[in-house]
Amino acid sequence: MTEAIARVSTGIDIAYDTHGDPHDPALLLVMGLGGPLIWWDSEFCDQLADRGFLVIRFDNRDIGHSTRFSGRGGTRRQMVRTFLGDRRRIPYSIGDMADDARGLLECLGISSAHLVGVSMGGMIAQTMAISHPERVLSLTSVMSTTGRRSVGWQDPRLLPKMLSGNATTREDYLDAAARLWALIGSPDYPNDAERLRTRAGETFDRGVSVAGVSRQILAILSQPDRTEALGRLDMPVLVIHGLADRLVHSSGGRATADAIPGAELLLVPGMGHDLPIELWPTVIDAIERNAARAATKRA
Repeated sequence: MTEAIARVSTGIDIAYDTHGDPHDPALLLVMGLGGPLIWWDSEFCDQLADRGFLVIRFDNRDIGHSTRFSGRGGTRRQMVRTFLGDRRRIPYSIGDMADDARGLLECLGISSAHLVGVSMGGMIAQTMAISHPERVLSLTSVMSTTGRRSVGWQDPRLLPKMLSGNATTREDYLDAAARLWALIGSPDYPNDAERLRTRAGETFDRGVSVAGVSRQILAILSQPDRTEALGRLDMPVLVIHGLADRLVHSSGGRATADAIPGAELLLVPGMGHDLPIELWPTVIDAIERNAARAATKRA
């Protein structure tokens, strides 16, 4: 389907597209920090659609073609204050981003959907499942965490490198993307350099906002600990995490699965903070299996 725009709430437009048969059960893909909808590879979406899903991917607010907020974004000083508990002057929260996802389903006339979220997208999907469980058929949380500070930590050497410098030209952005994914990608499944460069170029052309990413970071830093609330979920839940993830330690995935009664935990050796092509069959099989549990639960 051609990309479209949905007005999900006052002043918030969300860009999205779909793959598959509109009559199939909806599967909403929620991307992580700074990632536009194209970070869900079209081939990955098509393979999910072939399993019997209407696949919906979208740009989170402040990314790509969705609504961009104005202003300079969060400073490093504000990020430190937010991490220490000062939640004043946060432009929006993970809860607000979850409301965007729910609003998109409402605009599309979809009463409930399977949710799959990666990294920050996992936080958004978890929050939507907690706030609006009637909207969620099943939940798959990938390379994410509960919001508890003692789990899912980041390798302390990463953040300074991720925040260093702003790529102002297309070529600079492509080079920066290559360095980033070399740091956080899967060591056992190296990225194809040309494929990665193509995606980085498409991301830059779609629109890159350093301020927008910094506002999303503030939303992540100000998120609450969802552990107790996750324990009340009553839909099928799958948690996937790479054992070589340097950006969100696998303790975040373990804690998520531990918090949710009946959750399935899939730990993947050699997987970092990405979805390598080689692992697509494993991930897609697991998503389909989790969705089937929802169908059995309703029967």
